[in-house]
Amino acid sequence: MPASRVVEIAVQDPSGARAAVESGASRLELCQALEVGGLTPSLGVLESVLAAVDPALVNVLVRPRGGGFCYDAEEVALVEADIRACVDRGAGGVVVGALDAEGALDVAALRRWRDAAGPAALVFHRAIDAARDPDAVFDALRDEGVDRVLTSGGASRSIDGVARLASFAERAGGVIEVIAGGGVQPGDIPALFDAGVDAVHLSARRRAGLGARSGPGGGGAGHDITDAGIVSQAVAAAAR
Repeated sequence: MPASRVVEIAVQDPSGARAAVESGASRLELCQALEVGGLTPSLGVLESVLAAVDPALVNVLVRPRGGGFCYDAEEVALVEADIRACVDRGAGGVVVGALDAEGALDVAALRRWRDAAGPAALVFHRAIDAARDPDAVFDALRDEGVDRVLTSGGASRSIDGVARLASFAERAGGVIEVIAGGGVQPGDIPALFDAGVDAVHLSARRRAGLGARSGPGGGGAGHDITDAGIVSQAVAAAAR
């Protein structure tokens, strides 16, 4: 796989992290609750994943709740505290995102979180795809010194947002990394890289534990796990 073609896998636990890395993933995004777009993992999960793989490969999603990307002062402070906890424990990066009530970048929150991240990579997630003007937000993120942007190009699936992804890649000017993420399947990956993105992001997950007892108070049957086979397919597709 060309050195510039990064395959990033969203994982939720140490076994998923190991499976992804052993199958050739370039780096990881650690989160929980992928069914709602991902939330901040617990401290126990964070520490176990950092012990299982190279911490430099791990970017931790810091998102306090689902339901949009506009946060009040208390939530902004909570994200800041979680960022510091992740970086103090050696995570290679943190993944954040916030918009204001008008759908523009919440610059004040971003700057606070950037300062908390210190030397760790700062990644802005798919909040950009919910922005009123994603192009303006992208340019602002570049100007604010964000390292990477995870985006589907405003579409439900990255492959359908490829035109905007190509525009972002051109606007990046080598200053900010563009990661295509959102419904990515291995078969989409060559076209996404052809559009000029620097990396692709996918969860590579499947349902397991469907036979385990569940019911009221326990959610639906089964749980998501990282599928090493899908990771291997994604890595092979990136190498084409």
